[in-house]
Amino acid sequence: QVQLVESGGGLVQAGGSLRLSCAASGSIFRINAMWWYRQAPGKQREWVARISSGGSTNYADSVKGRFTISRDNAKNTVYLRMNSLKPEDTAVYYCNAEIWTTVTLRSDYWGQGTQVTVSS
Repeated sequence: QVQLVESGGGLVQAGGSLRLSCAASGSIFRINAMWWYRQAPGKQREWVARISSGGSTNYADSVKGRFTISRDNAKNTVYLRMNSLKPEDTAVYYCNAEIWTTVTLRSDYWGQGTQVTVSS
């Protein structure tokens, strides 16, 4: 069984920064791509960033230039550095991963989320 756990959320003022972490554990052979999503109250889940197994990255237009996704393969962890935070960044942030176990390749692994609140 594979588990993802997000951490690092909190309350910050507009213009501040946070670094989110998502650690994967369990029966992991290899992690391919990893993603960050977020969901604000009353809204659909929104894709934020992606990092491939080779380290290439993609970002939603809303966060491009402010957020940076990175990974530490030795720790099975993906990070999201968030700078210049805005109130509209307020959401629960979730990580998602495509993971090889010993027998399967699946991309439906999700953490429980970490709350980010940005005050004005």
